[in-house]
Amino acid sequence: MWTCVVKQKAGCIELSCENKRSHRMNLLSELQMVSCLQGHIGADAEKRHKKLPLTALSQAMVEGGNQLGEDSLIGKMMEVCGEAENRLASELMQHELQIEKDVLDPLSQLAEVDIPNILKQRKQLAKLVLDYDSARARWLQATKSIISGTNTQALTAKADLLKEEVDEAMNKVELCKDQLAADMYSFFSKEGDYARYFVTLLEAQADYHRKSLTVLESVLPTIQAQQDSWTEKPAFGTGLDEHLKRSNREIALPIEACVMMLLETGMKEEGLFRIAAGASKLKKLKAALDCSTSQLEEFYSDPHAVAGALKSYLRELPEPLMTYQLYDEWIQASRQDSDKRLQALWVACDKLPKNNKTNLRYLVKFLAKLAQESEVNKMTPSNIAIVLGPNLLWAKTEGSLAEMAAATSVHVVAIVEPIIQHADWFFPEDFYGLTASRGHSSRKHKSETDRWKR
Repeated sequence: MWTCVVKQKAGCIELSCENKRSHRMNLLSELQMVSCLQGHIGADAEKRHKKLPLTALSQAMVEGGNQLGEDSLIGKMMEVCGEAENRLASELMQHELQIEKDVLDPLSQLAEVDIPNILKQRKQLAKLVLDYDSARARWLQATKSIISGTNTQALTAKADLLKEEVDEAMNKVELCKDQLAADMYSFFSKEGDYARYFVTLLEAQADYHRKSLTVLESVLPTIQAQQDSWTEKPAFGTGLDEHLKRSNREIALPIEACVMMLLETGMKEEGLFRIAAGASKLKKLKAALDCSTSQLEEFYSDPHAVAGALKSYLRELPEPLMTYQLYDEWIQASRQDSDKRLQALWVACDKLPKNNKTNLRYLVKFLAKLAQESEVNKMTPSNIAIVLGPNLLWAKTEGSLAEMAAATSVHVVAIVEPIIQHADWFFPEDFYGLTASRGHSSRKHKSETDRWKR
């Protein structure tokens, strides 16, 4: 009894191992290794390189860059990126050739020849077992007929023939079984060698990615340098010092451009800086100033849009023109008596950083000139301070611009109004032809306009 139990368990274990082995072979036969390739398998290096998606991307970038030209930053970037993508395509092509030779070809022999042969033999064995069972059933039926039949000699002869068929069928089963077992043992004895190909695959991929990373790291400094050296960057929302440095300017472009246009057509415009401009025209002007275009003729006829753009630039500065650092000092100065207030404001003004002071001086000189036309444009120093002051100074606190402006509007007016009224006392020097004296020649204005356009 114990021997039977052991044999039964051994048979179950052997059957379980056989099932696991068969399952592994089925998985390997269904594994499509070519799916890891982007190129055409079997093609030579040149054809494979042309068919890669990276090559198509490289060609598209280079062609696009050539069309945009060297004057375009995007064009330059596309050319550099296109060359980098082409180098990456070359690395990928070499990688896939190596994978095909060192991994895919050996595994293809395994998956397409060796394993299918084993699976074919298994099917053949199953068929032979069915043939054997059928022959044995016929032979057993014949032996039963001998006992109950009358023609014993004929029935015996028939049974002998069927017995020969059973023996022959059994021999075929044993031969096929032995061959299948030999092939399967051979396969599993080499399983470690076959598994090594997957290690080779990952090693090759790691090497490919390292080489690709080297290509990218060699290109990144070049493309980053081009990006950093490009001076045509948006002015709105950019810090004053950064904008002046990269544009090599003394006065911020939006301030100078808007002042020049307003000097030409906006000095007698009623409600300048107070009346809102059309949203679409304002948006267009801001975009034009952001890309530093000199094609601004159409905006000369809309001074309210120009004034709105100037206000927007001041409002969108990361830090107010009159600075956060001096905010408390400005506020304290505004609380002084009128006699002491001017001196306190002058002290605070003198502490402004160079770029801030230069641009505030330019703007105040213009505003003082604008206020001289207040009988026509209704923009007195007080009115200008009310509408423009909150865009020059606000507290460094959380909240909307409206909330911050409301909290300090009274103080700001008390700061900005006297500075405009006494512009030549705060800034006695003549600055780009902007003084509190009336008038300026068209020739002078044209030369200034040409200067900021350049």
